[in-house]
Amino acid sequence: MNNLSLYGWNDNLFQLKQASQYKHLFHGRVSAVNKTNYEVIAKTGRLLCELAGNVLYGRSSFELPCTGDWIIFQPFDDNKGIIVDILPRKCTLYRRKSGTLSDTQAIASHVDKAFIIQSLDVNFNVRRIERFMVQIVEENIKPILILTKSDLEFDLHQIDESLRHISTQMPIFFTSILSPETILPLRESVKQGETIVFVGSSGVGKSSLINALCEQTIFLTSEISKSSGKGRHTSTRREMVLMENSGILIDTPGVREFGLASDNPETLADIFDVSDFAGSCRFDNCTHVEEPGCAVVEAVNNGLLEPEIYQSYLKLRKESWYFSASEHEKRKRDKSFARISEEAKWKKKH
Repeated sequence: MNNLSLYGWNDNLFQLKQASQYKHLFHGRVSAVNKTNYEVIAKTGRLLCELAGNVLYGRSSFELPCTGDWIIFQPFDDNKGIIVDILPRKCTLYRRKSGTLSDTQAIASHVDKAFIIQSLDVNFNVRRIERFMVQIVEENIKPILILTKSDLEFDLHQIDESLRHISTQMPIFFTSILSPETILPLRESVKQGETIVFVGSSGVGKSSLINALCEQTIFLTSEISKSSGKGRHTSTRREMVLMENSGILIDTPGVREFGLASDNPETLADIFDVSDFAGSCRFDNCTHVEEPGCAVVEAVNNGLLEPEIYQSYLKLRKESWYFSASEHEKRKRDKSFARISEEAKWKKKH
């Protein structure tokens, strides 16, 4: 028997279940997503579940269950079930699908904290950290930066300087799986019932860190390639594990590209300290590019805002704008298609 409160079940989720027409059935949490089924943790144990037709055909692809979702299911046979409903999501980490402008993919839901994993070797990339952070903050998830492989040689002053603009906005941990004393503070930061998702590129040590936090081998890891300095890709799916007497960890495959699924320019401005200067711009709708009286550009010219940070802000804002515009066009097409479908149904009846 599982105590689902350890997996994050609470009174708010109970109230959400009461609003479902399937409230009389069982509930559980998706721990992993496979190609044809879903692994679910329920009070009675672990099950393999498939989707009911009303879920499979009645929802868009990004609304289908993802790791961390709370679902309602109808059990059948031994350790099998049919998912008939999904409880409304909160604090869901999305990303834009690779190769698309507006299609989004849900990575994990009902998340409290996100560990942004970066290693202190050739993988270290401040611009990638900023990208993860923007999407995480956009979803009201608390970001925490974990710098792994601190046993390697690195320039601490250079690292501190490169992170100065975001260091006040999230905690930063320096860790090494070879030094247990660096893992302990991180383990203590995870509270019982909290859900933490791990994000980062391949080779930064996400799976190794989870093994260290759990003090046992949960995920297999591979050796680092001598030619590229990167770990071979070991995590192939998003998977949830429970820390003993602690929180829930969700490992994710390393990503080469993390496209923004955000259309909120205020989040970008706050993260990059642009909002500190934007209020002094001559025009309220200033784009902070070439308008006269732009306080942001003036801050860059006067050395108050780093040019690299400013350029990163402009790049992500442009990407966010494209996502927003494409999403608007997509919704417009969907509404048009729905209208045409309704007209067709009316003509068929009459």
